[in-house]
Amino acid sequence: MQSVRFTTGQLYQMEPPTVFLVAALLVLLSFPSTNAQPGILSPTPAPAPAPDYVNLTDLLTVAGPFHTFLNYLEQTQVIRTFQNQANNTDEGITIFVPKDQAFSSLKKPTLSNLTMDELKSLLLFHSLPHYYSLAEFNNLSKVGPVSTMAGGQYTMNFTDIMGTVHVSSGWANSKISSSVHSTDPVALYQVDKVLLPEAIFGLPPPPSPAPAPAPEIAPTADSPTADLPEKGFSPKASTTPSHSPVRVNFGVLNYFGLAICGCLVMHF
Repeated sequence: MQSVRFTTGQLYQMEPPTVFLVAALLVLLSFPSTNAQPGILSPTPAPAPAPDYVNLTDLLTVAGPFHTFLNYLEQTQVIRTFQNQANNTDEGITIFVPKDQAFSSLKKPTLSNLTMDELKSLLLFHSLPHYYSLAEFNNLSKVGPVSTMAGGQYTMNFTDIMGTVHVSSGWANSKISSSVHSTDPVALYQVDKVLLPEAIFGLPPPPSPAPAPAPEIAPTADSPTADLPEKGFSPKASTTPSHSPVRVNFGVLNYFGLAICGCLVMHF
């Protein structure tokens, strides 16, 4: 819009009403047009809420009984590694927690002979550097060995049998018996055995062979037909002929009779 200017002489020549109108017009023109549409500002997105801090010590203390596993984590400071993975990474963490009974029933090999580094690797072997829900283990069972937080050769295998997930470490084959905590970024699953890695304990011993079946007892050979008693006779009956005592008595009487007859003949 073209600006309107008046000289001082022109203003003096104007009548007061006209001067007032011109002044009002100049004031209006000095303001920006009210018809101009201000720019539409997009709303600033609200910042995403920070994830809640997960305290693994509290979780393992309340749930359980997992006192033995928690004591090992605190003794080796592995609990700090787990906390950092859970709260300071985008991947989260999955931990397999053996019950106290799993440690008490462990016979051979024992954990008392492990060095501190081996014990740390054993504990790190019980975790995966990613959050996995129970439904995702079905896919893990198809990819083969899965790397653990112990790294290197510390891998484990998963199988899904009729909806039940089994974890195999070489020495132990344990099932996931329950979900202790499963909210991203932390998943805690209870297992009924301590997972012993082959990288520490070597190859597991071969399974004991099945006991040999008992030998079959052969039936005794049949006796000769001639030795069998005939039907209807007692087995104690003897076929050997024997002298009857009755026949022997008759013979003696015959001798006595002949002797008496001889004596009578000589007498007459």
